[in-house]
Amino acid sequence: MVIVDNFIPKLYPLVIDKNKISSTDGVTDWRLIGQEQNGDLLFSWTQRSKETCIGCYNLQRNDLEILHIFPDITNCIQASVDQTKTYVSFVVKKCENGLFIYKPFIININNPENVIDLEIERSKQIMVQFLYKKVSVLSESVTTKFLILIHKECILQYQIKPCSSKLELSDFSYESIVRVFIWAQWDPIHQILYYIHNKKPARSLIEGEEGLLPNSSKLSPTLSGLQFHDELPHESVLNIPLNLPHASTVNNTCNLYEDDAIPLRIHDCSLDLIVVTNEDGFVCICHHYLYQPIQPSSDAIQDENTLVHFAYSVTVLHQSCVLQCVVPGLPFVKAKTIRPVFKKQGNHMLILLPDICTQLLDIGIKHEPCCHITLKPFLSEIPSHLLCLASLAAYDNLVNIATLDLIDLKIEEALLIESFKNEDNLENRIAILHFLLQHFEDSELALELIIWQAQHALKLDWTPLLKEYLIGCSYASLQRNLPPDADHLLNLLPFTTQPIGNDLEIRIENKTICLSQDMLWNTSMMLLSPQQRIVPYRSDIWIKLWEQLAIVLKGRHRFKPAQVVDKLKISLVCYQPEALSRCSTPISPSGSIPSSILNELCAMQGSRKRQEELPFYETESCTASRQEHIISVNLRELSMHLLKKGSDNKMSRFQWQSQSPIHVHAVATRYVSAQLEQSRKICQALCNIAVVSKRKHQLEKGFLYIDQLSANDRLILFLILERYHLAVESIAYPQPQGFTSFFSFLGYKTLKFNTFLQYVNRNVLELQVDVMKAIMSGLKGY
Repeated sequence: MVIVDNFIPKLYPLVIDKNKISSTDGVTDWRLIGQEQNGDLLFSWTQRSKETCIGCYNLQRNDLEILHIFPDITNCIQASVDQTKTYVSFVVKKCENGLFIYKPFIININNPENVIDLEIERSKQIMVQFLYKKVSVLSESVTTKFLILIHKECILQYQIKPCSSKLELSDFSYESIVRVFIWAQWDPIHQILYYIHNKKPARSLIEGEEGLLPNSSKLSPTLSGLQFHDELPHESVLNIPLNLPHASTVNNTCNLYEDDAIPLRIHDCSLDLIVVTNEDGFVCICHHYLYQPIQPSSDAIQDENTLVHFAYSVTVLHQSCVLQCVVPGLPFVKAKTIRPVFKKQGNHMLILLPDICTQLLDIGIKHEPCCHITLKPFLSEIPSHLLCLASLAAYDNLVNIATLDLIDLKIEEALLIESFKNEDNLENRIAILHFLLQHFEDSELALELIIWQAQHALKLDWTPLLKEYLIGCSYASLQRNLPPDADHLLNLLPFTTQPIGNDLEIRIENKTICLSQDMLWNTSMMLLSPQQRIVPYRSDIWIKLWEQLAIVLKGRHRFKPAQVVDKLKISLVCYQPEALSRCSTPISPSGSIPSSILNELCAMQGSRKRQEELPFYETESCTASRQEHIISVNLRELSMHLLKKGSDNKMSRFQWQSQSPIHVHAVATRYVSAQLEQSRKICQALCNIAVVSKRKHQLEKGFLYIDQLSANDRLILFLILERYHLAVESIAYPQPQGFTSFFSFLGYKTLKFNTFLQYVNRNVLELQVDVMKAIMSGLKGY
């Protein structure tokens, strides 16, 4: 993450040029006070030490337009400009009799003297926002509408009547669209108003259930969403009950406001909540709070050093789940200054907790949330009072509102590598591998980390990393080489070894971060269905969210490698290579099965890179190899799974369709091919790094290769290949042809004979014909 720019050096020369003032006159007190759907940003500043200006700046064009100049210094906390740059509305905050007062105004930009006082004055926070809509070049006029949000009172929608003369207060008409609310947020891109209000819960279906009786006076907070349209009335698309722990929603006495205009929110210090969305149906409700697990007695002395728990929750609507994070044992004086940042980054939610950690929550639409990364904190050198980050709606960067720095908040490769090598938590390292394979799409970097980890092959947690690499690489390879009309079958394939919804506990420096996940109940009931919309099936984020929830609620029923492992436990007991014939398997009637499948995969990829050779001959001396048997079982079990579950997982426009066997064959064949390809690739890489004393131009392969190794190199190679063998066996992946004999002879040459026999008795090593011949020939003369 780096500071890529600052707004002040960009704005300063534009202000000097636009206002025709001298650079010595002074331009100070820069403030970001608004943003619009088209990417325009509204700034205020003081010039000549006597007047305040409001300007509209576009970052892409580097263009500034002066909207209004106040004759004196004015504390303008927020502003909005309409679509045609005709009107600008703003809110002024003044201190009268020791009480802060908010007052909204509107100005006709073409007539700067035409300032309209909307005659609203409150001690509660007020914000204003113009509505934007699609404008056709053929339209004659545009109706101007704007919202006024008054905390804990109402939300008003104003409409300006078209007039050619001076604008008067009588030219405004308004209606109340929301009554009492405790929190609100405006989404300028999608023109959505989110707000939280208290309402009675629905009538209980269970007679006598406490707190849910029809006459119950208990109120519960509910998040609602109003979607605004161009020429149609707005509609309530979302109504979801919220669990807001330790947030006082009734009789709240906290009236402190920060007045940050980005994102545009109405809230006081009792409730810090933000909604993060995008056009793909990604909707997350992020809430942070402080609490004490054991409430102190009333006579206990509370001070700034009292230990509290810092916590946040992310309600992931598109995945119908909620993630909760707790950092226990922070002093209150420090915890109250932490302002978490929630930002969507690709398929992840990036969460920055200053001085604590940085997290990447894997909550995208591609697959279920499971592989979450926790890293060391960013920007720890910046004081807390100078760190107030917010996302710019039309841009991918963050802005530090305190300093107007433009910040590129992205996770770099170097940070992931450093975290992987210095991390002791297995789940975190698995999540990093998953991120590199599935989202960063850098399998080579992931392989480098696996190779680095091979230096610590004696660690018991190395095998799970190999399994994650194999499954993740196979999924990523299939994803790149799948027909578009069969991509829905990806939801049925394994993509990680991590269980869904497992609790995590990670230590960063001296702090413990606890992350848990729970499922929501029937989230789709809280949305408007496509049939209930004003314009049915209109393509927007709510339709896409509904489609995504239909898949989530239907269930993805992913294929589990354990299904094949269980089958192999039975079939391999009776497995006799010399008694089986290749024609007994349905995959390949003639020739080598692995070669045909691998060739098919490479043909789909367009070109095949030359593969490096393994230190053994890739041939089997038996008529039916172990590799062929494992591939056969994988292909059969996967095909049956896709046929059974595929019809339930494919959804067209709200209608379930049957699954084509052609797609099943394509997906199953490519996936088994990817299994073999990745298994061979990792085996070759591990063999290369294990041996350090072999000659550079070693031509011998197979058993002669083992004989020429030193005892130390043989031991290292055996330990590494033993971990590899354990990994592929536990997820039923095929091994390269010739590996079984090579590994067995390596064990014979490395282990003590009694230990070697134990490996054979436990079916870890197999005494095939070629291995027995080599062992017997070595025993001649004894």
